[in-house]
Amino acid sequence: MDISDLKEILRILEAQDITEFELEQDGVKLRVCRSSGSPVGALAAVTSHLAPVPAAVAPPGAAPSPAPEAAAPAEPPANGTLVKSPIVGTFYRAPDPNSPPFVSVGDRVKVGQVLCIIEAMKLMNEIEAEMAGEVLRIHPENGQPVQYGDPLFTVRPA
Repeated sequence: MDISDLKEILRILEAQDITEFELEQDGVKLRVCRSSGSPVGALAAVTSHLAPVPAAVAPPGAAPSPAPEAAAPAEPPANGTLVKSPIVGTFYRAPDPNSPPFVSVGDRVKVGQVLCIIEAMKLMNEIEAEMAGEVLRIHPENGQPVQYGDPLFTVRPA
């Protein structure tokens, strides 16, 4: 599924005034929800379960964001596994500024538990734990841009 497919789906949902839609294709699950009167993209969430989503293309005229850590490949620590970003976007630790973070260092997580959100093109992408374990480190700061493959969390498998 590419950006043009996603835009077409959102256009159809808005034209038909559909408030909830879910699609799973090639290991990517797309779930779009909106409240009455809100634009389709405002409350959209995309979750990648099996396969990483290709990096998003920057809008025309947008400057590429610097990636200082991109020069050195991220090696998994000896006692943990890296959870890497499946997309380009902005990293958020909580669903909104007034909510507590999804996870903190020291928390135990279960498979499928939401770790963070990455906002890409006004879509909120929930990043879920693919293994149970303990969060050892949270790499990016809240609100920091992330690139495809950037480390997000270090998790010690349970």
